Amino acid sequence: MSSDEGAVETTKIFTVTELEKATDNFNENRILGQGGQGTVYKGMLMDGKIVAIKKAKKVDESQVGQFVNEVVILSQINHRNVVKLLGCCLETEVPILVYEFVPNGTLYEHIHGQSEEFHVGWKMRLQIAAESASAVAYLHSSSSAPIYHRDIKSTNILLDEKYRAKVSDFGTSKAINIDQTHVTTVVLGTYGYLDPEYFQSNQFTEKSDVYSFGVVLVELITGKKPICPTGDGGWISLVTEFLTHMEDSRLSDMLDARIMDEGKEEEFTAVAKLSRKCLNMIGKQRPTMKEIAVELDGIRSSQMCIVTELRPAETNHAITEVTYSDGGPFGKGTCFVDDDPPACSVEILPLMTSD
Repeated sequence: MSSDEGAVETTKIFTVTELEKATDNFNENRILGQGGQGTVYKGMLMDGKIVAIKKAKKVDESQVGQFVNEVVILSQINHRNVVKLLGCCLETEVPILVYEFVPNGTLYEHIHGQSEEFHVGWKMRLQIAAESASAVAYLHSSSSAPIYHRDIKSTNILLDEKYRAKVSDFGTSKAINIDQTHVTTVVLGTYGYLDPEYFQSNQFTEKSDVYSFGVVLVELITGKKPICPTGDGGWISLVTEFLTHMEDSRLSDMLDARIMDEGKEEEFTAVAKLSRKCLNMIGKQRPTMKEIAVELDGIRSSQMCIVTELRPAETNHAITEVTYSDGGPFGKGTCFVDDDPPACSVEILPLMTSD
C-alpha cells in the first residue's frame, strides 16, 4: 500500500506581517474553528492562495511543545489523505502554523447534523473510512519513522472540495523508533475515543489508534456521537451501546436511518464486525490499520461472495464454488477452486465471467 507522493516539500517560513495581512489581523470573522490547542483562521496569501492558519490561544510550554511537535511530524509526511503543512511562523512565542485549506469542514459536522448543506451518504462514508484508514496505516508503517496519531476522532478528519478525507491535528502525535512497540506517557486524548488499555497502563501502542478508529467507524454506521445522552439525564458510551447491540444481534436498531436505504445489509454488517474487532478490549487482538484499510477497500469493492462446497462422487477432494455478487477479481460470474493442493499453490480458474 504505497501512498507516498514524492518528496516532502520544504516547509516555508512566514513572517508575522504576512500572516496578519492574510487574516486581516486575525479578524474573528475569519475564524474557521477553535479547539484546545488554538484558533484556526481562513487566510489568503499574497499570491491568492487560500490557507488555514492555526494560532495558539495562550502561551505556555505545553502549547509551544505541541505546535513544534506538529511541525516536526508533518514535515515528515506526504500522503494525499493527510492535511499538508505549508509552513510556519517562528517570530512568535508559539509558532503559527499554515496548512492547506480544506473547505468542507469536519466529518463530525457532517455525521452529526451540524452541516445540512450536503448529505454524506453511505457510499461516501465508506470512502472516507477507507481513505482515513489508509492515511493512518501509512503513519504506522510507511513513513520514515512510525508515527502514532494519538487523537483520532471525527473532528480530526477534514473533508476537501471532493469530500476526500484529510487526517489532521498532529499536536500530540509521536514519532517512534522502528523497533519500539509503545510509548509510555501521560494519558492524552478525547473521552469516548480513548483506548481503555492505554487509559489503564499509560502505554500507547499503534493498537490504541486502532481503537479510536473503531469508534469513528461506529459513528459512521450509527450517526451517533461517541458519548450519547440517556433518557434519565445521564450519559452512555457509544462503544458500550454498540457492543451490547452487536451481542444481542440488534445492529439494525442502531443503524443511521439516513443511510439504511443506501447500502446492503451485508455491507453494514461487515463494517460493524470490523468495528467490533477494532474495539477489542485486548489491544493485541485488534487488527492493524493496514488490515483495516484492506478490509474497507474490499467492502467498497463489494467483493462479497457466496461460497459453497461441491463434492463430486468421482473425485476425492473438494471443489469450492465462489460466486461474486457484485464483481470480484474476475468480474461478475463464477469460478472454481481446487483445494486439494497445498494452500500456497491454489489456482483460481475463472470458468464463466461477464464483462
